[in-house]
Amino acid sequence: MEINETLLRALSEVNGIAGNEGAVRQLFKEETAPYAQGYVQDGLGGLFAEHIGDANGPRIMMAAHFDEVGFMVSQITDKGFLKFVPIGGWWSQVVLAQQVTVTTRDGKTFHGVTGSKPPHVLPVEARKVAVDIADVFIDLGATSKEEVLEWGIRPGDMITPYIEYRRLNGGPFLLGKAWDNRIGVAVAIEVLKYAASQGHASQLFIGANVQEEVGLRGAKGATHKLNPAISFALDTGTAGDTPGMTPKEADSELGKGPQVLIYDASMIPHKGLRDFVIDVAEEEGIPFQFTSIKGGGTDAGAQHQSLDGVPSIAITIPVRYLHSHTSIIHEDDFKHTVALMTALLKRLNSQTVADIVANV
Repeated sequence: MEINETLLRALSEVNGIAGNEGAVRQLFKEETAPYAQGYVQDGLGGLFAEHIGDANGPRIMMAAHFDEVGFMVSQITDKGFLKFVPIGGWWSQVVLAQQVTVTTRDGKTFHGVTGSKPPHVLPVEARKVAVDIADVFIDLGATSKEEVLEWGIRPGDMITPYIEYRRLNGGPFLLGKAWDNRIGVAVAIEVLKYAASQGHASQLFIGANVQEEVGLRGAKGATHKLNPAISFALDTGTAGDTPGMTPKEADSELGKGPQVLIYDASMIPHKGLRDFVIDVAEEEGIPFQFTSIKGGGTDAGAQHQSLDGVPSIAITIPVRYLHSHTSIIHEDDFKHTVALMTALLKRLNSQTVADIVANV
């Protein structure tokens, strides 16, 4: 498969934190309009393209999430600096001295940097201690609170990392912001294209939830709205192939295929669905990696607890430097994830879903 780098760039660079996913949702709708038969949107803003291959087939939910980690303006100081609260999980050390974009309620954007003290003024002991994220601020080059207010910036406005997408030095590694989880959104778009061109035997609802990064919130309402027989979370996971990482921290490598998440802090995947995914991947010769994480979770953690219990699993793409300004993926992992999800969709019908659900 040829990847659409124009789309990947657009998905990476569009801005959208939890509760402020409108621009990402609009991009998804524009990209899927030629293939969707309709759309279903929940009350919080999750959006799913509908494609009915068989009106009597099982209802299948495949859900990425629109939101990225970022920040929200909480205060404007008298001298025009911004204080903020993190939206999603951040380690304070990766926040310092980075470029950011502030987006106002009417869509205007302003460029800034997170301030940091130079080492010359720090005592030796202070250099060994992680900075409190509450002490970090944003410098917009403003001179007063009044100037910032005149620009239209207010508390509650969105702040996102700033970085330009690029292919690293002509190789298969792709650098960008927000791969968590815009690469999942890209997978959803490609699977919908397959569904529209090749057909299938299910009622497919494929798109993205909102507010995943603040506690899997949007997935709850979306799952109730869609009422699926089974559900998949299309997300990202931690790569452990860089210096200093240990197998206890992360056990996957970039370029080795999607991760089949067998355990995380939010869920244990449904046995029948897990076995089905593994069997299909092995039969089709699609490379994949088993992974488990002690902390964190995906939207499958909320999806599987919805309604009367929905058999669910997360299929994730390994990412280096998750929840930072700069993250890296391998294009082959994206391709193999699309291959796996289309292979699964091809086999999902009323009988296979009944067999999956019964295998507990």
